[in-house]
Amino acid sequence: MTAIINELGVILYATLLYMPPLLFASLGSCFSEVSGVVNIGMEGMMTAGAFSGCVVAHFTGNPWIGFLCGGLAGALFGMLHALATVRLGADQTISGTAINFLAPGIAVMMAKALFNSTDTTPLIPSAKIPLLFKGAFDTTTVFGTFMKNVFTNYATTYLVFIAVIVVWFIFYKTRFGLRMRACGEHPQACETLGINVLRTRFLCVTISGFLAGLGGACVTMAITNQFRPISIVGQGFIAIAAVIFGKFRPQGAMLGCLLFGFCTGLKVVLGNSNIVSAQLISMIPYVVTVIVLILFVGRSHVPAANGKPFVKSK
Repeated sequence: MTAIINELGVILYATLLYMPPLLFASLGSCFSEVSGVVNIGMEGMMTAGAFSGCVVAHFTGNPWIGFLCGGLAGALFGMLHALATVRLGADQTISGTAINFLAPGIAVMMAKALFNSTDTTPLIPSAKIPLLFKGAFDTTTVFGTFMKNVFTNYATTYLVFIAVIVVWFIFYKTRFGLRMRACGEHPQACETLGINVLRTRFLCVTISGFLAGLGGACVTMAITNQFRPISIVGQGFIAIAAVIFGKFRPQGAMLGCLLFGFCTGLKVVLGNSNIVSAQLISMIPYVVTVIVLILFVGRSHVPAANGKPFVKSK
């Protein structure tokens, strides 16, 4: 019984550990998609945030400055995507794909220039995102060990839940959220009411990049301690799948990310056993992603103007 409780605690710990990068990126994707702009460049924006956050934290020794700079790096690529799609009318899918190639390439080039390697130098413990509730629980008891496994986690785990509440409030309780959702459904009607659709979409895509950058920084500054070219492999696309699963709502995206985080946690626990092949175990999150897309992509209410360019009337 004790072993089962301990394994459950480890699964929940891993769920909360691997969920924040996906959830930050999913919240960002919600901003972009709901405003009417398809953003499949989440992978590239997360990579930019992962590299920049780790590098800034390495040179400054301050994890929060690095974390913020990771978000700003993602926002920079978000602005690039917004410039191409919102202002210049480029194809949104092609622009997002280009960012997915461009950002990792720049990150590897900069890593070679700064560290003479495709990997960055590992962060010292004080430069990583701090752990919360470390040593707060009595590990001599089964319950205390379980509580330690579940709640002794990085600060970004708790920060991302606050972000969900803030994003939900912006979406459904503010004038900006109402206008953003209207721009994704009826942009022409918004224009007749005096709403600047292009500016709203540009801002939303930039916010999308910022949150994706924070998600990438979570990976290299919490889950691992350095940037590698394979740090953000597939996580941007899983975040998009979580948004589809959540029907383009922040609270739904959170449930989707918890599901994918749980799958990753299950992979970690099963990976320590010899019951199942390691290759099959590593496929769990991606198999679940495909299943979710098959089951939910047709049921999600996609904003009516999502992916459609908006041309301002003369």
